[in-house]
Amino acid sequence: MGLKGFIQCFMIIALLIPSTGWAIDIHGRSSTQVLWFINDFNNRRQTDIAEYLSFSATNFDKAGKFSIYGYGRGVQDLNNGEGTTGRLYYLYGEYRDLFDRADIRLGRQFVNLSAGSAIIDGVQVNLKNIGPIGFTVLGGRDVLFGVDGELGHEGNYAMGMAAYLMGFKKTQLDVSWFRKWDSGDVSRDIVGGNFNQYLFNNIRLYANARYDLTAEVFNEVLAGVKYFPTANLIFTGEWYQSYPTFDTTDIFSVFAVNRYQEYVFRADYTINDFIAVHSGYTKEDFGDNSTSDVVEVGVSLHPIDKVTVNLSYDRTSGYGGELNGGTLDVAYDMNKMVQVAAGMTYDVFNRDFFPSSGGTEHAQRYWVGGKYKFARNMCASLRIDDLESETRNSSDVQGRFVFDYDF
Repeated sequence: MGLKGFIQCFMIIALLIPSTGWAIDIHGRSSTQVLWFINDFNNRRQTDIAEYLSFSATNFDKAGKFSIYGYGRGVQDLNNGEGTTGRLYYLYGEYRDLFDRADIRLGRQFVNLSAGSAIIDGVQVNLKNIGPIGFTVLGGRDVLFGVDGELGHEGNYAMGMAAYLMGFKKTQLDVSWFRKWDSGDVSRDIVGGNFNQYLFNNIRLYANARYDLTAEVFNEVLAGVKYFPTANLIFTGEWYQSYPTFDTTDIFSVFAVNRYQEYVFRADYTINDFIAVHSGYTKEDFGDNSTSDVVEVGVSLHPIDKVTVNLSYDRTSGYGGELNGGTLDVAYDMNKMVQVAAGMTYDVFNRDFFPSSGGTEHAQRYWVGGKYKFARNMCASLRIDDLESETRNSSDVQGRFVFDYDF
């Protein structure tokens, strides 16, 4: 279903309103946007007009159990020959608390399990209140998007199942299985799990893992701990591992890849209402004895009421080259209706992969923006960026104007 079908369904819902004995509530947001930028595919300037529309329709029944949700976009290119395109991200009906045991979603929807995620045209059923374990079952046509629209074809399907703990306030655990088909052939077959545990009111342990059954390898693992000695101080330690795997039907599945790992240590400290600081260190391991070190420090300041200043610096050295960069952002809430902001990013780097680039290079981004609130449900915002890079040897001015209306 494309944008046309999305609009048709929305109109049908609106027509149903007078036929009920009580008023159906329809709420949502219309976001009209104008974007201008350089199209990287043909290096030509492009201007797009886009309309994003999201809505929820509730109160169909006295108990409020049935609802309809939708979200989609349409884009019109004004000068680069790409024409009109549209995407329907989701449009589904949801019935909650069927026999106080099940929630059912039917239609186009985003589904997310610890083993994988997708947009499907199908059904998702959550079984609950049957003990300490809940269950999720989902399946349908796998929806794929490309530059010009949907790419899916016959034989693209997705299916998944999950079991998860319920009723444990400080413990979260789920295990799941997720499979995709491409033209009838199994393209993805993954099992996954997610774990969260809170200890002593100041420690959080967490872990995620995905195991690819077709490649017989863990393609993603994350384990971490957060420690809160006080309300305004957080220490974080993480280990992450990624082994890229591809769809079995993809040509890239025959290429050899390296396992990537990183070790992260980070501290966040809010000193008072005026100053907050953070720092972090990441050790990156790309395999084949190729590593890099990343150091980041930053501060957030509130020198006066309604003004926020964010300043950060990061340094990367090792595999791939070296980078020194910093960012500065300033935001000022002039009043309840007007906010203005500006910022810059400046990077100095050497790239080992491009020895012909001439040694040290520079890149910078400058931006200004603002937001004006016309009413409680209506606002407009504008942001303009100027990107300057020696690699492109040019300045790229791009921007976005947004008008949001909530209904």
